[in-house]
Amino acid sequence: MKLYNYFRSSAAFRVRIALNLKGLEYEYVSKALLKNEHRAADYLALNPEGLIPALAVDDTVITQSLAIVEYLDEVHPQPPLLPADPLARAQVRSMALAIACDIHPLNNLRVLNHVRRLGQNDDGVNAWYRHWVSEGFRGLEQQVAKHSSARRYCFGDSLSLADVCLAPQMYNARRFDCDLTPFPTLVAVSTHLETLPAFDAARPEVQPDAR
Repeated sequence: MKLYNYFRSSAAFRVRIALNLKGLEYEYVSKALLKNEHRAADYLALNPEGLIPALAVDDTVITQSLAIVEYLDEVHPQPPLLPADPLARAQVRSMALAIACDIHPLNNLRVLNHVRRLGQNDDGVNAWYRHWVSEGFRGLEQQVAKHSSARRYCFGDSLSLADVCLAPQMYNARRFDCDLTPFPTLVAVSTHLETLPAFDAARPEVQPDAR
């Protein structure tokens, strides 16, 4: 497998965690977002969306991080990232999608750059980022507080897709100095996740293209 990657991409961070959890080897192919390497013709031929990450498996390229993670979970089912019970599975997906669809898209690099082009300075861009993290985390805090058994994982007492999404989002929230005081459950879960080898090895600063 070949993962088209960027060390600071939180979507790629999710996939790295999943690959590590599954114990899978892959080729790391960096596409520097700040140099627009993800918009180069050769990459657009592979992934017309021009986004990171993308996973090449044989002659097929899978885009979108959650689609990639669910593919990995189906093909390599241990350890499982979704519960067997359909209702529990839906609840885990709900948490994951709250991050991947409601928080992250408003705060990724292309959106932040557009906010700058609309006239906001760094303070304005950072205020935008923190606002949407706070909005998203407010509801997620309640969900996780309800369903986490011991504030070690988002759902129940085992790893899930929700944890794979939470850790990168929490990493970025800290990077942008978001106020996390209102979200003690999310902080506790994330703190535990960061002690796990699969999460630690996926951190941006230890990737080959980190700078």
